[in-house]
Formats: sequence, structure tokens, C-alpha cells
Amino acid sequence: MHIAKKGIRVLGIAESFSSRKNSILAGVVMRKDLRIDGFSFTTTTVGGMDATDSVLTLFRSFARDDINIIMISGGIISWYNIIDPVRVFLESARRTIIVTYEESDGIEDDILHHFPGDDQRITAYRQLGTRVPITLPTGHTLYVRSHGLTDIDAGVVCSDFTYDGSIPEPLRVARLYARSVMRSETRIRD
Repeated sequence: MHIAKKGIRVLGIAESFSSRKNSILAGVVMRKDLRIDGFSFTTTTVGGMDATDSVLTLFRSFARDDINIIMISGGIISWYNIIDPVRVFLESARRTIIVTYEESDGIEDDILHHFPGDDQRITAYRQLGTRVPITLPTGHTLYVRSHGLTDIDAGVVCSDFTYDGSIPEPLRVARLYARSVMRSETRIRD
């Protein structure tokens, strides 16, 4: 795969959640020219350990061979539900980029506080690995964990898909879609 290719497609995945049992995980397939050509969503458990399964379910729901890269907003979603990006990369056979937006010393102490004795969650958190800062042409800095492509190539992809601000468009649109689905479900329940 050539990341400079005009027809490259990214599956952007982002979530929206409240204090409910499940959060909404939305996916948007976007071409490099910022045209959207696919939407889907699923759920994941708030405080659970099923985020990786949900990401893979979402990817498979598209049943497409033309998705080149999976870009995920955050490695820890839905109240400490930790994504395994290596598993996503291996099982999807797609390059994977985890994107975060703020520098941090980490949250291991928070996990230990909220989930004492949860060795599986701590191990999953530690396996996320180190984040690499990427400065976008917009002047904003992202922090990425990339699998299947170099950190430099991950930075190029994030830059190519960021129109303005600090959030790559596939993630920005996926987040808007997740919020919309959550609001719709809330209205239907009420």
C-alpha cells in the first residue's frame, strides 16, 4: 500500500457514551479526498473489556476489501475499556493507528483505583505501548500508536486526513455520527 495514493481509504472509529451500560462505537469510511463512502455502528460495554471485539465487529460489518487503514480515536474508551491495537492489526490485516490528543503521564494509577486486582486490564494497558507525538501541518500535535506502518507514515496519514484543527476527519465525523446515534437511541427510549 502506498500512503500517497489518492484512493486510500481509512476507517475512522470513535465513540460516544454516557452513564449507560453500553456506548456507541461508530465507524466512517473516508477516502483521502475526504469523501465519505460508508457508515456503521455497534456498541461496547462501559467499564468492560470488549472494546477490541467491538472494533473488529465494526470493521467486519463493512465487508469491504478496500479499507486500507483503521484509525481509532483513543486506545482506552468507554470508561477504561482497553483496545488491543496489535490484535486489531493482525485480525483485520489492516494497518492500525490509535490517535490521542493530549500529552499524559498515563492512567495506570486510575485503573488500579477503579479496578483493583484486575490484572487483565493492567496488562492490556501496559501493552498499548508508547505514544509518539506527531505535529500536524495545522500546528496541532497528536499522539499515535501505529501498527503495520511506521510512525512517520502514520503521521503522514493523520496529516493528509486533517483538514483543520487537531482531529483527523474520519475520527471527527465518526465521533459526530456516534453522538447522533446515541441521541437518537435516547429519544427512542424516552
